[in-house]
Order: sequence, then C-alpha cells, then structure tokens
Amino acid sequence: MSHSKKLLIAAAAFGVLGTFMGGHMAGAGSPALRPVHAHILVVGWLSLFVWSIYYKVYRPKLSLLTTLHVWTAIIGTIGLTSGMYVFMLDTIPLPDLFSLLYYIISGSVLMLSFFLFFIIALKTPDE
Repeated sequence: MSHSKKLLIAAAAFGVLGTFMGGHMAGAGSPALRPVHAHILVVGWLSLFVWSIYYKVYRPKLSLLTTLHVWTAIIGTIGLTSGMYVFMLDTIPLPDLFSLLYYIISGSVLMLSFFLFFIIALKTPDE
C-alpha cells in the first residue's frame, strides 16, 4: 500500500471519529470533548489528508525518511488524541504519571513527523 493511501485511510478514520464526537457533544450539550475533538479533526483529518495529497502529487522517493514520516504521523496522531482523551478527561483509571507521559511522548512523536515532513518538502524537487 502506498504512503498516500495509508495516510488517506488514517485521515478518513479520524474524520469519521471526529464527526461522531462532534455529534455526540451537540446531542449531549456538553463541550467536554472539545479539545480532543478539535485535535482529532485538525491533526487527524486535516494534516494526515494534506500529507496524503502531498505524497500523491509530488511522489517523493520511497525512503527510510518518508516511511518514518508516515508512521510517526499515524502513530503520533493516534497517541496524541487518545492520550489527550485519557489525560484530560480522566476516563480510564491509570496512574497520572503514565497518562501524562503517554500524552507528552505521543505529542513528541507527532512533532517529529512534522519535522520529518519539513525535511521531505525541502528535498522534494519541483515538478
């Protein structure tokens, strides 16, 4: 499966999750999930979708760098949004330190994916 397709499928999954979460918040009349919902849609849906389109349009060479980017993007997004949910809403009884570290480390993995993408964008020649 191409990098573009992996990112597109992940983006679609986050789009579905984000819209269901938004619908739930509207129906419940509670903004409790607002920060998680926003990150699911902005990082999960929008960023992953944009990267998917980038890989489809510019077709950078498959390399360790592009593979690392795709997997840090997907893993970091899953980790950040689920870590945010667990940490902010205290929904799962886990030690506070574990919840905080899971949230921070996942966010750091996602930041790495943005940095890797910056390098890829600089290295990709214009068409």
